[in-house]
Amino acid sequence: MSAVAEPAIIGALSPSRAGDFMTCPLLYRFRVIDQLPERPAPAAVRGTVVHSVLERLYDLPAAERTVQAALGLLEPQWHRLLDAEPDYAGMFADDDEQARWLDQARTMLERYFALEDPRRLEPAERELYVEAVLDSGLMLRGYIDRLDVAPTGDVRVVDYKTGSAPGPDFEGKALFQMKFYALVLWRLRGAVPRLLQLMYLGNGEVLRYAPDEADLLATERKVWALWQAIERSLTTGEWRARRSRLCDWCDHQAHCPEFGGTPPPLPARRPGDTTAGGRRRRAATDEL
Repeated sequence: MSAVAEPAIIGALSPSRAGDFMTCPLLYRFRVIDQLPERPAPAAVRGTVVHSVLERLYDLPAAERTVQAALGLLEPQWHRLLDAEPDYAGMFADDDEQARWLDQARTMLERYFALEDPRRLEPAERELYVEAVLDSGLMLRGYIDRLDVAPTGDVRVVDYKTGSAPGPDFEGKALFQMKFYALVLWRLRGAVPRLLQLMYLGNGEVLRYAPDEADLLATERKVWALWQAIERSLTTGEWRARRSRLCDWCDHQAHCPEFGGTPPPLPARRPGDTTAGGRRRRAATDEL
């Protein structure tokens, strides 16, 4: 019997970096090609801490998964992250500002318990790294916050967001990330997840969507079109800046032509060169 040849990996894409390119191709270049440093953003780092608490909450026996237990995990998880990333201490002007930041995280954790009761859940997976290579050779990869599997075998993909739910005009963009994960799981396991669930801890809303094969095939076409656009930018060296309200929070205005800046010379680097086929650490920019 002859083995089926695996497609050669032509590059790698995560939903966060795909979102960067859709938001602003130049932002994608700065983060992926140039790998320019970014200041830690308090909202993104808070998202990382809240995610860590919710992941570890399910290490406890079901009866002990209470609001008080979650709040008790908050400061230890913050200090654990601070030990790994000492620069995060510089986000705050003083202890009072840090205390207010932690209070906002506490509010998000309390809001989580208003959305579901973790004592009644036994997730199949938490902080699950997934990757799949499409027939085109493009690797899709990312981290799924939580995977729930019912006794029937139905799968629910859950993602925690520490921002607020988007308006109707932006729901499609929010769901793209979830459809991306559903596509990867479908290619890995051969079954379409039954439900995609986004839990917004910023305002206590939940967005649910039941995908089907047509949805995921359309997502695969969209992802492939995005990669082709990235390839064109790699070939031409043209990375357009796309101005939006998000520019107010961008660290790269000094290098952006929209703000009178000049991008640095392009390095000889392609997306995925250093990490294709290997697990990479989740970034704080993935957490919002």
